[in-house]
Amino acid sequence: MSLTVLTMSKTTESFAETTDISSWNDVLSDTLRSMRISGSLLLRDQYAPPWAVAIPDANKLGELLNIKKDVRVVAFHLVERGHCEITLQCGNKVIVEAGEMVICFGGSSHLISQGSIQQSVPVEELMAGGDNVFRPDKNNLARSTSIMCGIFMLHDTHLNPLFAGLPPLLHASVSRVSRIHNLSGVAHLMSQEIERQSFGGGFVVERLLEVLCAEVVRSHFETISPKDASWFNGIKDPIVGRAIKMIHMQPGEKWTVERLARGVAISPSRFTARFTAAIGDSPMAYVTKWRMNVASRLLNGTQQGIGQVATHVGYENLAAFNRAFKKHTGMPPAAWRHAKSLAH
Repeated sequence: MSLTVLTMSKTTESFAETTDISSWNDVLSDTLRSMRISGSLLLRDQYAPPWAVAIPDANKLGELLNIKKDVRVVAFHLVERGHCEITLQCGNKVIVEAGEMVICFGGSSHLISQGSIQQSVPVEELMAGGDNVFRPDKNNLARSTSIMCGIFMLHDTHLNPLFAGLPPLLHASVSRVSRIHNLSGVAHLMSQEIERQSFGGGFVVERLLEVLCAEVVRSHFETISPKDASWFNGIKDPIVGRAIKMIHMQPGEKWTVERLARGVAISPSRFTARFTAAIGDSPMAYVTKWRMNVASRLLNGTQQGIGQVATHVGYENLAAFNRAFKKHTGMPPAAWRHAKSLAH
């Protein structure tokens, strides 16, 4: 692939329209890394129908697990055998078959069930060691469902374009082999590690959960309609993806539409139209949002002064930075930093 690129004619059209997988790959890696994903396994058991387990919303689940308030708690459910139904608080339902999983990025409370039942068991009772009254016996084992439930913990999701582009309920197959991801391999390896119960297994499973989340996100690429405006389609676009990479790699540059368009070798008007159609945001709106994401992480995770942070993300005028930050986060930088320190 690299040899082909090197021997191509270096006209602006060839440069602009060449698909550069490294552009979106670097951006995806950077954006995933910025969320500092971690995971925890909550339950892995079998349930004979009819059964139902109630999962609280993200905030309550975080409180139950004593997770810091500024961390986004995302529940997931992986069906290893059988099937189940996920019913969201809004009433939407999805059937999850063996070899499939769902991740509740929207944070809504939901019910996991199979068959019709009047009373559900709160997940906190099972997590506290309560008896699984739905556990199958030899008579109904064949009809039972084996399911793995856990959480992903995501940091700095505010103004993160990747997180904003994810659906409230992501339904993925962990059994299908793909060129883009190795979701099936990771899920299989995690299941094996849990079964082995060997030394250091807990640590290994936690690391595999991080990879599992990343692989589900990569698998999402294959399900997006190219007609939909989304960040995922944007980074796959050879023009828009290269521009986004430029923004992410150098958020403090003095970006303008003209400079970004020059960097991808098309006219400013064509660039603006293509970027907006792909992402759903104008180029400069995206620049500002990404700068605010970077700024919020620096304020939360470093001791840099507010003036230093402002300069890092391209603001020479501190007052302008304060206005932009408050517009996108609801509070000035100093108040944001203080609120985050209390959440810790």
